[in-house]
Amino acid sequence: MPLFNINAEKESQLVERMARLGIRESDLEERFIRGAGKGGQKVNKTSSCVYILHRPSGLEVKCQRERYQSINRYLARRELCDRLEERVLGAKSQRQQEIERIRRQKRKRSKRQKERMLADKKHHSDKKASRRGGAGGE
Repeated sequence: MPLFNINAEKESQLVERMARLGIRESDLEERFIRGAGKGGQKVNKTSSCVYILHRPSGLEVKCQRERYQSINRYLARRELCDRLEERVLGAKSQRQQEIERIRRQKRKRSKRQKERMLADKKHHSDKKASRRGGAGGE
């Protein structure tokens, strides 16, 4: 009998992955919470949001990505495996690198950096204006 409402092959891969990482179903505390956010009445009435606590490691995962509880159960377990692998391997995962890259992009520039950037832009616009020739940059 399938645990989740997904492809049997995907389910067996997840079960194998959990076994490899030493995650047992008995170690998981699973709760179902009412969803929130986009989705309207359906989301607000049903408990499709899945919360999983892995007792040995203390990792918590909350998943509300899909509309169906069974799929969210699968996705929450997959996320738990990702996080546990990340912790075990100690290496930065692709996801973590992506988060850091976005954080660097959003970071506020220092005053000196801002001045240098604006000076470069001004220099570039002057260079383009001089190429136009004629009446001095119309």
